[in-house]
Amino acid sequence: MFKRILIANRGEIALRIIRACRELGIETVAVYSEADQDAEYLKLANKKFCIGPTTASSSYLKIDRIISAAELGEVDAIHPGYGLLAENAHFADVCRSCGYEFIGPSVAAMEQLGDKISARAIAKRGGVPTVPGSDGEVADVEQAEAIANSIGYPVLLKATAGGGGRGMRVVREPGQLRTAFEQAASEAKANFGNGALYLEKFVEGPRHIEAQIIADRFGNVCHLWERDCSTQRRHQKLVEESPAPNLSQKTRTALCNAAAAMARESGYTSAGTVEFIVDRDENFYFIEMNTRIQVEHPVTELVTGIDLIKTQILLASGEKLPFTQKDVKQRGHALECRINAEDCDHNFRPAPGLITQLIVPGGFGVRFDSHVYSGYTVSPYYDSMVGKLIVHQPTREEAIKCMLRCLDEIHISGIKTSIPLQKKILSHPDFMAGQVDTSFIEQNFMK
Repeated sequence: MFKRILIANRGEIALRIIRACRELGIETVAVYSEADQDAEYLKLANKKFCIGPTTASSSYLKIDRIISAAELGEVDAIHPGYGLLAENAHFADVCRSCGYEFIGPSVAAMEQLGDKISARAIAKRGGVPTVPGSDGEVADVEQAEAIANSIGYPVLLKATAGGGGRGMRVVREPGQLRTAFEQAASEAKANFGNGALYLEKFVEGPRHIEAQIIADRFGNVCHLWERDCSTQRRHQKLVEESPAPNLSQKTRTALCNAAAAMARESGYTSAGTVEFIVDRDENFYFIEMNTRIQVEHPVTELVTGIDLIKTQILLASGEKLPFTQKDVKQRGHALECRINAEDCDHNFRPAPGLITQLIVPGGFGVRFDSHVYSGYTVSPYYDSMVGKLIVHQPTREEAIKCMLRCLDEIHISGIKTSIPLQKKILSHPDFMAGQVDTSFIEQNFMK
């Protein structure tokens, strides 16, 4: 087992990893930027090092400074958390080359699965359904037009690298394709340094359902069932839940087994998430795999009773999975609301500032994962999420009622947050009936 782990991240996930390490008897090293120097969670780490100025590009994304901190902190391993460098294969390679175990998958798996074209090829080899489209990178507009004509409009142009909706365009008719192709390629090049695109059939009104998987180095792979992440705005999730409502058990099982097959085919180890879109007839299609822990991992933890962060660390140290697939059951229903510092009435613009008062809800089955507190200043330099409110109850109806109660009870003064919108979402008849697809927010709350 590791003696000391460096956490190459900040905020909520850094605190989450520190807590898991303390329970495992592992010391921690925290890194921080000048903007985070007063963060309370830093006091819980055994050592801490400042790695640069306020912006992420000058601190948390500086690989050489993180490695220097690892050397000074005399660590055995590095946990990347989510975001920042978590899916950067070069960072994983540097960590291991310098003698520090990277708590995540192999470099080869990250490289293959981080590229959407090679990930699609892996899915096909593993018998995992994929959306009809190009077999690889689309060379030019003319090839894109030929493929679009063969599979029919609407189609979706997607960057082979990156994610978050960047380098992505929906094309509904032939006359729009050339402009959309040029815009998507330019955006992908600017954001990911790679302008390559591929093309696939656009599925109207899909649900976004993902399956959590975890695998050790001995060939053991388990899925930890699914999460429904359809309640999202511009590919940014607002509410996640498990189990997915109104999904047949047959489809649920097939989708989760397909996720496990994806992990086996790619030789994946550690925790990861396989994402699918599901159409109105419950046909599901692989879209991508995230080679890291997800923001919404607590949803899975609550319905399965499995601590994903601890398990990640144990597997990285060389241990076998402590459970088998038949041991993994879904119990009850979990919901998560991402509480963001955003002004939802003004196009979700970021709303950083001083939190003058914070009152956190409690009660049976309530969890609030956050690093903020009364007197904390939400920085304009990083992601706007200030916390994750998660509830776990015997049924979905009870979970919704509990979450609404918690959203009324939580109090964050001094900044605007997404809480008022989330109350509206959970009270909406379509959400309460489990009739939500990825267009739900745009159709009901962004007119």
